[in-house]
Amino acid sequence: MSFMPSTSIPALVVLLTSYLLSKWLHATTHQLRHIPTIGSSGVMFSYYNAFKFIFRGHDMIQKGYNEYHGTAFKVPTLSRWLVMVSGPQMIDDIRRGDQLSFTEAVSEIVHTDYTIGPQIRVDPYHIGIIRTPLTENLGARFLDIKDEIIVGFGDHIQTKENEWISISTLDTAMKSVSRTSNRLFVDLPLCRNADFTKLAEDFTMDVIGGGLIINVFPDILKPLVKNIVTRVPRSIQRAISHTGPLFQAQMEKVEREQGELPERPEAQDPSRRNIYDLSALTPLLYDLAAYPQYVEPMREEVQMILGAEGWTKTSVLGLHKLDSFIKESQRLAIGGLQMNRKAMKDFTFSNGITIPAGTHIAVATYAAHMDEVIPSSQTIYMKNPKEFQGFRFAEMRQAEGEDKHQLVSLSLDFLTFGTGRHACPGRFFAAMELKTMLAHILMTYDVKLPDGCSRPDNLWFQATSSPNRKAQILFRKRMM
Repeated sequence: MSFMPSTSIPALVVLLTSYLLSKWLHATTHQLRHIPTIGSSGVMFSYYNAFKFIFRGHDMIQKGYNEYHGTAFKVPTLSRWLVMVSGPQMIDDIRRGDQLSFTEAVSEIVHTDYTIGPQIRVDPYHIGIIRTPLTENLGARFLDIKDEIIVGFGDHIQTKENEWISISTLDTAMKSVSRTSNRLFVDLPLCRNADFTKLAEDFTMDVIGGGLIINVFPDILKPLVKNIVTRVPRSIQRAISHTGPLFQAQMEKVEREQGELPERPEAQDPSRRNIYDLSALTPLLYDLAAYPQYVEPMREEVQMILGAEGWTKTSVLGLHKLDSFIKESQRLAIGGLQMNRKAMKDFTFSNGITIPAGTHIAVATYAAHMDEVIPSSQTIYMKNPKEFQGFRFAEMRQAEGEDKHQLVSLSLDFLTFGTGRHACPGRFFAAMELKTMLAHILMTYDVKLPDGCSRPDNLWFQATSSPNRKAQILFRKRMM
């Protein structure tokens, strides 16, 4: 469907091309020429490599990591140069760098001002809600979460003993995560409302997809483009129609109780959901089906610990093998870059490399997770890093007698959740939810890949890794 006169399209193409070429020329010649380039730094060939980055971005980052480990290199994208860093010292510099803004970086990458609206950047109060009241209430709400996991999986995976059924892995993961998360956020009955759960499932994809499209247009056209490519404003209004009465009732309760904090943080729109657990559950199911040798040891752990202590937040924390299996799954599923930042002022790393204000930087995470050496200590991190070893971190945890290798721990060596004050605030909820889901699956179902199939490969777009969207796995009700 055409949305603008055909005569205006050539003018827009010329405008866009001129704008982007001028940005490239300025950045290449004057600002970042001291940073080594993966590919060509010339204007025209930079564009060729920017298009190459769309399909081979992770390979380009890996090449830069191999050649410039411990220092910086830059890769081209369609909208800007991106400076990549690696090594513990530069990562720690990012963690400590007050001039490096996570909020501004994400805002420009996803263009939240044009999708969700500027309020989430100007007043990110939802971070504090996730970090404190939500996390502190996980124990009190654990049985609700467990109940929704049981009911949700029962609704979406209707199996019988000795009967294998094929399920869409991503679709099942999306529906299960949406319902379980919303049981905590908005409770019954809204968490099971079909329109609301569908809205929550689609929302993040709409934000990210719309942001990627908006990102390639010059600033002058972005307000026009955002009205065409994003459904987010309409989605927010739909969400408010569902949650508005709930929100109002909660505020009246607070007023009646003279300012007492509510039991759970309500949100008027689903933009405050954490998408990590969705992107983690799908590859986790693939790994569970692909590596059956880990199933019985994990079942034994669940039976031993939860059988003795019951299903509680505390007992789930003791499931070290499940924790390790999830962490290993995420180590291999992580994208090519994390810890995006925008330099608000000129910034100098401790190794002397300076980046000018306005530069976007990120950490080469997938390459770091594939490294055999622990950068922070230069000791062997892992053998055969490209191989899935489900109990890798449980064995490291046991050998060292420390909890630093658990899923939620922050370090310079495992960067799924980032590090420093901008580390993912929802990681405790995500870890508890995923471990409880995995424990329930282990005790309720048998899982396998279709005959003759291997684990579905992760898909790459630019530097983003995502699980295969169409692959299916087989479930069967477990014979007790």
